[in-house]
Amino acid sequence: MTIRHHPSAELILDYAAGGLAHGPALAVASHLVLCPHCRRTTQRLEALGGRLMADAVGSQNDSGRAFDAILSKIAGGADESVPALQPATAVFPHPLRMALGGDIGTVPWKRLGMGAYHYIIPSDDGPATARLLLIPAGRPVPVHTHVGTELTLTLRGAYTDATGHFACGDLQEADDSLTHQPHATPDEDCICLAVTEAPLRFKSWPARILQPLLGI
Repeated sequence: MTIRHHPSAELILDYAAGGLAHGPALAVASHLVLCPHCRRTTQRLEALGGRLMADAVGSQNDSGRAFDAILSKIAGGADESVPALQPATAVFPHPLRMALGGDIGTVPWKRLGMGAYHYIIPSDDGPATARLLLIPAGRPVPVHTHVGTELTLTLRGAYTDATGHFACGDLQEADDSLTHQPHATPDEDCICLAVTEAPLRFKSWPARILQPLLGI
């Protein structure tokens, strides 16, 4: 797996500091399982944060002991919170499976039309909505822009838009400066985790009319 699109440095820093709400944190944590590069970056940031906390504890000796304890905790819990390997039989990364209570076979998909399906992941933490999207091979998503940010993590298949090609493990960050039409590649259905701060802003009037009914 070659991952070419990664979270921004700001997004990873917010994640490492524990500053992300459930939806964005779920997208970043799932990307980390698939991306060794970003996983190492996050672990270094967590270690740095531990050192800064330790330096503020008090005396030099006490700070050293606190720092060692924090590093030990990070090292001991790394595999539990961000597994180093993705099981070959799993489609979804570990954090997403934990949120769903299972893998792809347990998803209660709801029809969107044109062969597409979605499922909103329940959460009461913050305004962002996390959903799974299944776009049939070769099919496009209606042209849209965003209110706030949208994080899209590809889990199976791939899609393209004006900004590039997004395959398994790639994470796209989009905001209201981007108007695009993601298009699933023709070889396989595309399954993504999409996290949005607000409903999408569709350009076509049929999509806008159906939007309240579909909840997207």
